[in-house]
Amino acid sequence: MTAAVNIQSRAGPLLREWRKRQRLSQLELALDAGISARHLSFIETGRSRPSAQMLLLLAEQLEIPFRERNHLLLAAGHAPAFPQRSLEDPELTPVREALDLILTGHEPYPAAVVDRYWNVVAGNAAMGAVAALVDEELLEPPVNAMRVGLHPRGLARSIVNLGEVRAYFVGRLERQVALTGDEKLAELLEEVAAYPAPEYQHDPAAVAAAGEILTPLMRLRAPDGRELSFFATVATFGTAAEVTTSELSIELAFPADAATAEMLRNLPRR
Repeated sequence: MTAAVNIQSRAGPLLREWRKRQRLSQLELALDAGISARHLSFIETGRSRPSAQMLLLLAEQLEIPFRERNHLLLAAGHAPAFPQRSLEDPELTPVREALDLILTGHEPYPAAVVDRYWNVVAGNAAMGAVAALVDEELLEPPVNAMRVGLHPRGLARSIVNLGEVRAYFVGRLERQVALTGDEKLAELLEEVAAYPAPEYQHDPAAVAAAGEILTPLMRLRAPDGRELSFFATVATFGTAAEVTTSELSIELAFPADAATAEMLRNLPRR
């Protein structure tokens, strides 16, 4: 009995922490999941031991990442529900092939694939033009996209609108930390947020007045002094049911004007 109580006491607080992270009351989550608030309260306090199915239902409502869903199941004494494999695993061959197709097809524009911690796991040939603007030390494995982009010896020294770009990427990292509560991500956020950069205050009115279609734009100063302008899109595997695949993010840069597109077609590759 004692062992069971200990298992429950670990699962309940974890679930409550996730609920509070999403700023939901017990009643709101219970209504979303189709259970009673009393039942949810019993689960969170350990008075009721939840089934794996119940935990997965609640995790789905809370949009908990697969890695953390496995942790929640283990804390309740259940087996993990989502497999986790290396990207080099033969079973992930279709994933690697899809990534190669996207990266190659995006050339001559830069594209990279990053994992949960923003470590670069793949990139296309056009990324060589970006790497040429970065200190060699930052390109030692594992290459971290946040450091490469925002470190003073990284791409940051070539970014014309560094304050705006930094605010965008730090904001994304802050949302990741808020969603996952991951300590390693929190350490990365603390490091990146300490990098020097101009102050930037987002002004929706100014954005509207500028008439831009896509923001933020990243403006890079090329070695020859010319300026390249980009907008970005992010792609993920929306139907992933495996941990590693679900955490991959494909970062795609597009030229924001014809001059940038022409320059990219002629920039040297590494």
